[in-house]
Amino acid sequence: MEYFVLVVHVIAAASLIVLVLLQHGKGADMGAAFGSGSAGSVFGSAGSANFLSRSTAFAAAVFFATSLVLTYFGSRAGGSSGVMSGVMKDVPAVTAPATKAVEGAAGSGTVTAPAVTAPPAAPANKGTEIPK
Repeated sequence: MEYFVLVVHVIAAASLIVLVLLQHGKGADMGAAFGSGSAGSVFGSAGSANFLSRSTAFAAAVFFATSLVLTYFGSRAGGSSGVMSGVMKDVPAVTAPATKAVEGAAGSGTVTAPAVTAPPAAPANKGTEIPK
């Protein structure tokens, strides 16, 4: 069912793009508004909706409806409630490495490697100095 809705969604999106690009803008009807003869409807150039505008409205309604249905399917299947929970759930936590025993150069014993420390803090009075 989800794949069917997804196919209908993609078809509605493509048809919406095509139908919007096929229509001409309001600027194209300016000549008809001043009596150039191209206004064929009773209400003038901005009269009743034609086939393209009704088809565009239908495609937009189908697109919005399938968007809502796909959102419902996605929220029901995922189960996570956060934006980052789906992306970051598989990333391991980063921790500082602990000290570990390293074999000495001569092979006679082991040497303990130091733990990683944080960088030193900046001087507190740095903001009042004037560079030269």
